Amino acid sequence: MAAEFDLSPEQPTRVHAEKSEKAIAAIPKDYKFVEPGVLTVGINPWDPPVATYATDAKTVVGTDPDLAVLLAETLGLKLNLVAVAWEDWPLGLSSGKFDAVISNVTVTEERKEKFDFSTYRQDVLGFYVKKDSKITSIKEPKDVAGLKVITGAGTNQEKILLEWDRENVAAGLKPVEVQYYDDRAASQLAIQSGRADAEFNPNATLAYGAAVNGGTKLVGVVSGGWPRTAEIAVATRKGSGLADPFKVAVNELIASGKYGEVLKKWSLTEEAIDKSATNPLGLPKPNS
Repeated sequence: MAAEFDLSPEQPTRVHAEKSEKAIAAIPKDYKFVEPGVLTVGINPWDPPVATYATDAKTVVGTDPDLAVLLAETLGLKLNLVAVAWEDWPLGLSSGKFDAVISNVTVTEERKEKFDFSTYRQDVLGFYVKKDSKITSIKEPKDVAGLKVITGAGTNQEKILLEWDRENVAAGLKPVEVQYYDDRAASQLAIQSGRADAEFNPNATLAYGAAVNGGTKLVGVVSGGWPRTAEIAVATRKGSGLADPFKVAVNELIASGKYGEVLKKWSLTEEAIDKSATNPLGLPKPNS
């Protein structure tokens, strides 16, 4: 059955948290917030359910905004969400325009040179098929042999799919027929009509589409950093001292169940982490 998501600016079902003295105590005494008593967060409203504009076309809602609310409340602060273009967040954070960026940022070794990270979600890619498809599981290269699979051109998921295909062909298995479409409607039509067997793209947006339309189902997830694990994190300025308070706050939200409530609300339970970490191993630098 198709689900309905509340994209109203009021967000009446938003999850809230109590402030945590432990998390507050972890904030460096000499840290100066952009605005006293306020957590200023940069966020890119790129796509539901992670972050998008509400029905008023100006309020940002979604998983990341909800988590930003929880983190601010846990740290005893008010929240100011500032919409920013994806390409502009690094400069905005470095220059002190934001205290943090909570915007689906994946931890990479290159980014760790300039920023600190506190993880809060897995970076997950998903395989989705038609609801009544006979395909029940795609977890490894051999599972896509001979299938017609939609993915995004020039993306990390395309790179993974092509590597899986290379391994399959080398092992004597049938090749993958990789398909590309310019928009989600065309991809959905291809899946529903049988012109494609599966779609392999970021789990968050495909999970949202499956919940809203009810025409597809998840049959497998792969880390966005395959064969490594990739994680999404709160980004803060290098050495600002905010990474540990955010880690403490995320772990308290996980323990209280508030974290899980937010992911369930936006159909992203598959992307949950068990524990937040500060500056974990990130995806390697290009050509390393």
